[in-house]
Amino acid sequence: MATITSHTLNGSDGTHAGGIPVTLTNLTAGTVLFSTKMDSGGRLSQIIAPTLVERSATYELVFDLTAYWAARNRPASVTQIVLRFAMHDPDGFYHMPVILNPNSYSMWSSS
Repeated sequence: MATITSHTLNGSDGTHAGGIPVTLTNLTAGTVLFSTKMDSGGRLSQIIAPTLVERSATYELVFDLTAYWAARNRPASVTQIVLRFAMHDPDGFYHMPVILNPNSYSMWSSS
């Protein structure tokens, strides 16, 4: 089984960015694999069955920041973070942490 994990951190105040809606879509097939929220500590951990992992597909992980910044009375130009990637190993571990700010973000990928 593939594992998708992330950790969202608020770069403007150094806190964990919890409660952010996040969706994973297989863009090639046009199917949503999950739609959930980051936990209160800004963490995500989702298991994807090997039968749902297509090695040649493009996947899109979307973090919807609209409500997050509105709840903090922070006008933001970055309302979504969209990460597109491949899953070449149906049993792989895909970790994509994000540092977010109202007008920018930084991400990296590790295993």
